[in-house]
Amino acid sequence: MTHTLDATRLMCPMPVIKLSQKIGDLSVGDKIEIFATDPGVKHDIPAWCRVHGHSVLEVEERAEKIVLLIEKN
Repeated sequence: MTHTLDATRLMCPMPVIKLSQKIGDLSVGDKIEIFATDPGVKHDIPAWCRVHGHSVLEVEERAEKIVLLIEKN
């Protein structure tokens, strides 16, 4: 199942905090698509995922948003 997290207009560290809260509700194998505007998420969220054992499947920029696809492991 794929979930979404809108972290637009949130600045560091809030996108990571929101992700850590939301990922607790997911099952292993679920994915979460994160929409953000803070360019720091391109580094912060992958670093958080490495520490917590989750997989970053995609990082891309769409229009004025950064979109990350994370899989819970």
